Amino acid sequence: MKGPYLAYLASLLTGALITWLFLPVLLKMICKAGFLKPNYSGESIPAAAGLIFFIISPFVAFMYLLFFYSGKDALIFFVMVDSFAFLGFIDDVWGSREVGGLAGHFKVLLFKKELNTGALKALGGGIISLLAALIFDFSLWAFVYALVIAMSANSINLLDLRPGRAGKAFILIAAFLIVQGWKQENLFFLIALLGGLLIYLKTDLQARAMLGDSGSNSLGAALGITAMWVLDKPALLIYLLVLAVFHLISERYSVTKIISGNRLLNYLDRLGRCDR
Repeated sequence: MKGPYLAYLASLLTGALITWLFLPVLLKMICKAGFLKPNYSGESIPAAAGLIFFIISPFVAFMYLLFFYSGKDALIFFVMVDSFAFLGFIDDVWGSREVGGLAGHFKVLLFKKELNTGALKALGGGIISLLAALIFDFSLWAFVYALVIAMSANSINLLDLRPGRAGKAFILIAAFLIVQGWKQENLFFLIALLGGLLIYLKTDLQARAMLGDSGSNSLGAALGITAMWVLDKPALLIYLLVLAVFHLISERYSVTKIISGNRLLNYLDRLGRCDR
């Protein structure tokens, strides 16, 4: 098998296998700790199940070293995914839904002088994204790359309001990036998370667990760093523009209402869900 295809297959299977092995253990641990939260329908289910991607990341980073003998991209992936998972977990545990949206979090910070977990996540994510971007390309383009990473992470987080919605969005964007970057070695990381998500998604669609900010932010960050790696600069700017438009819309309107009001989007949103 020529090219990185064998590595891609190994990556996909590794992500799937680790999720299949560890997800039941993780959910049991969450339930024992009593870390349950009400979902959109008011049912209390295990929260922060997206920590499974935190568990996957060191295995995948190690496997990348074995296949490609390169530590730089493995380090960026490992640090980014785990950092965003950690920031998301802080929001999962101590966060409040009284304030929503980036604008709301920063209004509280600027006018009330209060740092809530949403603002902490945004500030921390922005700094980590910039550091990763500077390691990748120490130029003014680093600011564009940082925005792509941070806004990708927040976009998947904004979609995590119904079972399976964030996961489906991840799959669609990941498919686009895989087509754009086919044969590039660092697709290895995204494909591993895709393998894990494909195993996890049934649990999410059946509302038996909640992805949480720890999962949605880490998945979104993986999309962002992959876009940084595989897209050329014109395509990256278009991708960033789409992210910016989505953020502006989500600040003004309800994403759920927009989806439910569109026949195609509503069909895709409900596809596979128990309540459809």
